[in-house]
Amino acid sequence: MKRHTIEPRPGWQRTVEEQGLVYPLTRFPDGSLRPYWDESAYYSFSLPEVEAMEEVVEELHAMCLAAAAHIVEHERFADLGITDPRVASRVAASWRRRAELPSIYGRFDLRYDGTGPAKMLEYNADTPTSLVEAASPQWFWMEERFPGADQWNSLHERLVDAWKNQAHLLPPGPVHFVHSDGDELGEDLMTVAYLRETAQQAGLATEALSVEQIGWDRLSGRFVDGRLRFIRSCFKLYPWEWLTTDRFGPHVLNTLDNGGGTGTTLWIEPAWKMLLSNKALLAILWELYPGHPNLLAAHLDGPRELAAPGGPGYVAKPLLGREGAGVTVHAPGGEPAAAPAEDGQRFCYQELAPLPDFDGNRVVLGAWVVEGEAAGLGIRESSGLITDEYARFLPHVIL
Repeated sequence: MKRHTIEPRPGWQRTVEEQGLVYPLTRFPDGSLRPYWDESAYYSFSLPEVEAMEEVVEELHAMCLAAAAHIVEHERFADLGITDPRVASRVAASWRRRAELPSIYGRFDLRYDGTGPAKMLEYNADTPTSLVEAASPQWFWMEERFPGADQWNSLHERLVDAWKNQAHLLPPGPVHFVHSDGDELGEDLMTVAYLRETAQQAGLATEALSVEQIGWDRLSGRFVDGRLRFIRSCFKLYPWEWLTTDRFGPHVLNTLDNGGGTGTTLWIEPAWKMLLSNKALLAILWELYPGHPNLLAAHLDGPRELAAPGGPGYVAKPLLGREGAGVTVHAPGGEPAAAPAEDGQRFCYQELAPLPDFDGNRVVLGAWVVEGEAAGLGIRESSGLITDEYARFLPHVIL
């Protein structure tokens, strides 16, 4: 794994916009615009490195499924902050019937510097973004800048195949693809539009709308779209913890299709993905696989030995959250106090493993999983230890 600087292509911004990346620039707090898509540098990997990481990702995915089974079997939903019995029962039912429910993709965030084993930082298996830039613009960048090279990237083909493979699990009618109007940046809209395109290429009928436009028909007891058609299946880039707790949450639970139901809505990703997109998973994995070379120590009841004298330090992560929101870094030798709780918010305390520093850039690898198999890589850089909304996306090649 190496970082290289390179001259950006003339007109790169227009190029990546035409390839589906609608926000190639990020606006910083001072009002300045800086590249989000950053092709002034790239990363290179050897083929053995990539093959080894593919194996790691698929092993981690299998371990996460085992952890989900453990949570359901031992009814550890409260450890995930799932305290509503109705939500817990629906998630458990979804898990038990997972073979009947479509599930498309997820993204592991990994710490890797090319010299030691990759370490799992977290798993976003419900609403992962940065998909478009990983699947499309970086592939075309490679073809233009490094003809004949390769890339860890079979995302597009695998996504199309995933929809084809799971089409028989879908009820009749179009698949509705929804995002939230609250997404001012356009990231969610872009991701949903791209996934809708892959479903269309798989031969599925689709419709697009925002989650705010979903209606409730009291007479039929069904969710409907703007033309009052029943929403029988719906891909949503809208977290389950919001879906089950907002104003229509009771209707979601009452009409949740956990496999073959009538008068219900089949949601993609399914409800059991709540078990994998929660940071409590990190602590449960460490319980089940203590000392595993691809895991970092993690606890739910406090930092324990991580904050002890001579300990490695820790990162306090809210159980739910995106873009590094609420994450605090506690260096070795610091105070062992827990991160401040807000509105009853709970944390997972994970061993501090500072992101690798490449020429002053902190890098995290986003390894994609489609239908349980490793499918691609996206790289984000940040200036600090927390990968936040100001991170940059850089392409990569296999040399």
